[in-house]
Amino acid sequence: MRDSVVNNTHEHWDIVLEPKTSFFRLNLKDVWQYRDLMWLFVRRDFVAQYKQTILGPLWHVIQPLLTTLVFLFLFGSVAKIGTDEIEPILFYMSGIAIWNYFAACLTNTSTTFVTNASIFGKVYFPRLVIPLSIVISNIIRFGIQFGLLLIFMIWYAFKGVPIVITYYWLFIPVLVILMAGIGFGLGVIISSLTTKYRDMALLLTFAVQLGMYVTPIAYPFSFLETTKYQWLVGINPLSPIVEAFRYCLFSRATVSMSALLYSFIFMIVVVVTGMLIFNKVEKDFMDTV
Repeated sequence: MRDSVVNNTHEHWDIVLEPKTSFFRLNLKDVWQYRDLMWLFVRRDFVAQYKQTILGPLWHVIQPLLTTLVFLFLFGSVAKIGTDEIEPILFYMSGIAIWNYFAACLTNTSTTFVTNASIFGKVYFPRLVIPLSIVISNIIRFGIQFGLLLIFMIWYAFKGVPIVITYYWLFIPVLVILMAGIGFGLGVIISSLTTKYRDMALLLTFAVQLGMYVTPIAYPFSFLETTKYQWLVGINPLSPIVEAFRYCLFSRATVSMSALLYSFIFMIVVVVTGMLIFNKVEKDFMDTV
């Protein structure tokens, strides 16, 4: 009996599962320890998205091209809205690329609990691993569309259109992180709400479609300077990011540091709020899903 007591005092456990006792306990250390699992989810998300499709990742090229053609017709030919002296195709493709990344992060993370309930009910791992893997896997999609944009920029450069690479290009990853953070934060908040209110998913689909038109994707922010709707687009935290993205690429856009600071603060608030709500809901979501 004495020997067993002595042996037990020297036992060391790699993982100890304990109930969460604090609303503010996020277990970010556990997320890092499960980073290999997160990369497996990244691969799963990318592969599963194109399983049993004919064109596969080519859809990432087809979709922005078709959307660009629609914008060229509606906003360029019909509405005759200017593009801040940027080539229309490059203007539209740049906005579509950064917007698609945000929309994909938001819509895919918003169904985290519902679509992964079977996994959550069988084995333990930090639940934040899945929405984080979604944000990372969508970077591949953004990379493909950004590469398509670069190809068109090179083509226009050969046609004599001045394309200048400046040090502002170094800030593009920062803008992508801001978009990812806002999409992630809003997504996990909505994901937490959909465990009880399934119609939030339908509302989100409408909100994403509407959000594209209150963000300067198909028109420059300068176009609204003489209209009464400028404030509506101005309070949108995505607007400064899109304008800054275009400024980094083409050195033409309406952007200010105060607007970018507003977007950064908004991103921090929604990420922290989303993680706290996610942390609270995950403890008993299996009873409501």
